[in-house]
Amino acid sequence: PLTAPAYAEEIFGPVAPVVPFSSVDEAVKLASDSEYGLSLGILSGDGLKALELARRIPTGLVHINDQTVSDEAVIPFGGTGFSGNGSRMGGIQHNLDAYTETRWVTAQSRLPSYPF
Repeated sequence: PLTAPAYAEEIFGPVAPVVPFSSVDEAVKLASDSEYGLSLGILSGDGLKALELARRIPTGLVHINDQTVSDEAVIPFGGTGFSGNGSRMGGIQHNLDAYTETRWVTAQSRLPSYPF
């Protein structure tokens, strides 16, 4: 259920809650209806449509057709809501500035073939 901790809370571990949806609008509502917004991963056969979808969901990081573990150490890391924005790092103004001005997006035109 949508109230289960594995779905409703920010979990850092090998957890994959699965929730069915009937339309893109419903998927956007499900993904946006949270107090968290650290990272978003979208797998799609159409990278441009996935990028358009990503614009509708508030998160700090977006990965299109790639894993959410892909990162770059020099990019500010933070999310929206209770994910980042200084909520875990003291809330100093520097964190707010760094985490709210940059949105990181990775995109690939095709779904990758895993395992490596």
